Amino acid sequence: MNAERHPLPRHLRPALPPPPWPRQRPQVSFIVCTRDRAAVLKACVDSIHAACRAHPAFTAELVVVDNGSRDGTASYLSAAAATLDIALTAISEPRPGLAAARNAGLARARGRVLVFIDDDCRLDSSYLVDLERHYASGEKWLIRGGRVEIGDARDLPFTIKRCDKRERLTPTVHPGGFVLGCNMTMHRDVAARIGPFDERFGAGGALRSAEDTDYLVRAVLAGMAVEYVPDMTIFHHHGRRDREAIDRLHRDYHFGNGALCLKHLCRAPWLLRHFYWAARAALRELAGGPRFDGELSLSHWPIVLMNLAGAAKFAFLMLARRPPRKARSAQQTTEAGMEASAP
Repeated sequence: MNAERHPLPRHLRPALPPPPWPRQRPQVSFIVCTRDRAAVLKACVDSIHAACRAHPAFTAELVVVDNGSRDGTASYLSAAAATLDIALTAISEPRPGLAAARNAGLARARGRVLVFIDDDCRLDSSYLVDLERHYASGEKWLIRGGRVEIGDARDLPFTIKRCDKRERLTPTVHPGGFVLGCNMTMHRDVAARIGPFDERFGAGGALRSAEDTDYLVRAVLAGMAVEYVPDMTIFHHHGRRDREAIDRLHRDYHFGNGALCLKHLCRAPWLLRHFYWAARAALRELAGGPRFDGELSLSHWPIVLMNLAGAAKFAFLMLARRPPRKARSAQQTTEAGMEASAP
């Protein structure tokens, strides 16, 4: 059973590698996607290596997807693969976009549990201990995300998740940011059921963001849980220290969320209530009501406007994929003729 029909052509859909695996199948695969950030990537890899050495009984591999880097990333990965005492697989994925890179990592990962970590993040040394404890219950039909802390006090407090209680996603909570894509885990059977990431979404894609949120919605539509846990901690060194960078990211996130809402309009109409709530909050803001984020002084209005722009962009992409009316009519006539002539 698939969560939905994916828009990619069948020959482009990555598949999780089937058994049998080489001698020792890793229990966890860390999947890191990167582009032109060799310096931060090294710190990320070092933290994964340290976490693995702190818990050597839980076997791990590292899959790094180089999404078209032009700096020293390829050389660094080649050297790291020869020196690290955990298996490192370096993949070159020239097609731009985070979703395409994630899909390339999915296609090569061999672990029982898959962990997506961004290249500007560093693992807490106890990460694998927490991960093993959560997956020891045997419950596998869910997506689970962990705590995301600020890695550098000079960075603005954005793209973090500091909730202190364990909770599961419900329709009353917007899925965007409930589990962050920089710290997202799942059993490999979950990924096999949901399928690849939608490459229209995500950084570098036409819809700029929300490839992780789209994955969460598809999991919910397939009857799976989405869970946040307050451990499994990573530290996010995102480097954004000025309002312009935060405002741009804020707009991009909600551009993707608007496209997401239209994509799942028929199967997840509950997403519409979040647009309604944002619009209502924006109107209240005009009358002196609270902003979306008081600490960063982020308004509700970019949410509303970018949601509409993202939905319009998604509609354009859908219309652009449709063949012209004459071509559709000719195709339907041909198919009808073939059916009529069939025995």
